[in-house]
Amino acid sequence: MNRRILCLLLCMSLLLVAGCGQGPGSTDGEKAAEPYKIGAIVDISGPAASLGEPERDTLRMLADELNARGGIDGRPVDLIILDNKSLETEAVLAAKRLIDQGVLAIIGCSASGTSLAIVDTVQKANVPQISMAASALIVEPVTDRQWVFKTAQSDIMVANKIAAYLAANGMKNVAFLSMNNAFGDSGRVNFEKAAPIHGVNIIAKEKFEATDKDMTSQLTKVRTTKPEAVVVWAIPPSAAIITKNFKDLGLGVPLIQTHGIGNQAFLDLSGDAANGVVAPMGKLVVAEQLPDSDPQKALLLEYITAFEKSYGTRPSTFGGHAHDAFNLVVHAITEAGADRAAIRDVLEHTTGLVGISGVFNLSPQDHNGLGEDSMVVIQIKDGKWQLLE
Repeated sequence: MNRRILCLLLCMSLLLVAGCGQGPGSTDGEKAAEPYKIGAIVDISGPAASLGEPERDTLRMLADELNARGGIDGRPVDLIILDNKSLETEAVLAAKRLIDQGVLAIIGCSASGTSLAIVDTVQKANVPQISMAASALIVEPVTDRQWVFKTAQSDIMVANKIAAYLAANGMKNVAFLSMNNAFGDSGRVNFEKAAPIHGVNIIAKEKFEATDKDMTSQLTKVRTTKPEAVVVWAIPPSAAIITKNFKDLGLGVPLIQTHGIGNQAFLDLSGDAANGVVAPMGKLVVAEQLPDSDPQKALLLEYITAFEKSYGTRPSTFGGHAHDAFNLVVHAITEAGADRAAIRDVLEHTTGLVGISGVFNLSPQDHNGLGEDSMVVIQIKDGKWQLLE
């Protein structure tokens, strides 16, 4: 009887020791495998879907590639993508949901309005936000946007590029038409600042809704002012609709647009009417035409190849904004770990990071980090993007 008890006690002791020895190792293993959660709020449906769809596809592709390589220091990335339906209220709800789920950063949104809508939410929660939209108001003033960054070139940069192009080509009196939303309003404000610096006069201004199906009335009013060029600040589908209206009316002057048309959707929807349109935008659409000395060219071609392999089509400028946002977040997590405040600090001091939209040099004074050299001026010829400068 005593022998049985002694044997039983000995076995129990050995099991206990073995269990204790495995416990810490098992816990460490679980922690090592615990994924880094990254949130993304994308305008996948609604008026800004032509921006959001390629952004969603790019984010999925990059997350899959990263996890296939072992994630970040052996830990996988759990990318949670939500559709805000191009609605500001939906964007705020999505941001709160992601914050509750413990994401380390939020990529989003696709459009200026939806991006601006979540700024207050991420600021109060101390969660880094990396927008993919254009409005400078998303990151300015930086003192009120300490947790907010963005990857698209700011509209003031685009406005300066357009005004400089107009002046260089002797077009001093121009008409300006814009979408009646945050993107269009911010573009109008910044073009009004840039135009006089370059000696350009805005002789007519008109607005249209993102959901409008015809802008003939606005263009007819503009025609009476006899502009030397027409500047349009919009994204597809409205950017394409006004382009077709412009051709149908035969205004006979140059049509200048923005980087908001930088995708195949604009070319497809506009058809032949797109030929002749001039716009400043990121270098992705003319990657093959860049000199080999361009610091972005190798990455641009790599992205094009990877995206075409995954989806059978060429990526757009907007997908490029998502590419940069994802890589900025991954870079920050690699340096900072699972610490939101440390991630924010790394983002704010990231310099020399070559991206699709440009070479990022962020600072406490600049949460976009791109210069005018990140953009080129293109013209559409025979339905294709052609580098002008």
